Amino acid sequence: MKAHGKLSVGFFDPTNKKELPVKAAMLTAMERMEVREVPTPTLQKDDQVLIRVEAVGVCGSDVHYFSEGCIGSQVVEYPWTIGHECAGTVVQAGPAAHLAPGDRVAVDPLLACTTCDQCRTGRENTCRGQQFLGNPHQASGAMAQYLVMPARSCVVLGETVSFVEGALCEPLAIGVYAARMARLAADSSVAILGSGPIGLSVLLALRAQALGNLAVFATDLLDYRLDFAGRFGADHLFHGDDSDLVAQVRDRRPLGMDAVFECAGRQETIDQGLALLKPGGTLFLIGIPTSKTVTFDFDLARREEIALQPVRRQNHCAQLTVDLVAQGKIDVLPMATHTFPLEQAQQAVQTAQHYRDGVIKAIIEPWS
Repeated sequence: MKAHGKLSVGFFDPTNKKELPVKAAMLTAMERMEVREVPTPTLQKDDQVLIRVEAVGVCGSDVHYFSEGCIGSQVVEYPWTIGHECAGTVVQAGPAAHLAPGDRVAVDPLLACTTCDQCRTGRENTCRGQQFLGNPHQASGAMAQYLVMPARSCVVLGETVSFVEGALCEPLAIGVYAARMARLAADSSVAILGSGPIGLSVLLALRAQALGNLAVFATDLLDYRLDFAGRFGADHLFHGDDSDLVAQVRDRRPLGMDAVFECAGRQETIDQGLALLKPGGTLFLIGIPTSKTVTFDFDLARREEIALQPVRRQNHCAQLTVDLVAQGKIDVLPMATHTFPLEQAQQAVQTAQHYRDGVIKAIIEPWS
């Protein structure tokens, strides 16, 4: 979405019955955001819907784009709108859309091509032609008052699920997907390395599976995040930079972990994860390192047949995740620790960037 200076743009919003300016929070330079008036997004295809965005979560990837201007080869061209964890209200629907104005929806930010070999085999998360909300040169993001999406990318929220919970369902779905991939049995032992929003999402998803005697070990560098992990059901808490972390965990589980969920994207946690696993265990790589390459002890992985399993966002878990929240099996709302209006989008991102005031997830509400 490109900015157009001080162009005054309005949109007739059926939910408010009046003309409203259309605004978006845009990256305009390194570590700088501005709220600008932008052209009204319009439906381009019959299966699309126009969504009034009610809540947007600040993701770690948004922080990378804000502070570094890129993630790997994805480089921001200013101005650019970021954000992909969102929920809102449908205000216009194309003739081929299964949704109607007034529907409350959570958004799956992946825009898959639906035709490549990956999509045809149900692997939309590895679609060869995919685009993703807020990714540079792909699809303008959700830190805006309105958003156009394919109807198939929307999940209807039950009346008991708030917009903030709907936005939180995006990162939560990653945890649900990882937990489903793990296929853990009762009496398993697992470690979650990194207790930020994704690590906590994995923890919530594991507890929702109600596996008998599942032992969860959680780590983080920040004490307040460890407090959240304890509240969310972790049995054992450890500071991530303790020099004897592996020994401490091994003292409690001498045989090692059945699975480790690496959610920090750090070389140190990858090394810890390998050292914590039992032979035949699996290291789930969910965190995104700042470097494109990492190293690992191949000799250890080979000798003990440790599986390395990258986790690419989520796949076919959006509806399941919303259902888990609607049914009360997961209480995700405590993760929304901070709320900001659109005009304070930069403050929201900086709060997440610098871990201010015990933040877990900063939420932007474009209409507050």
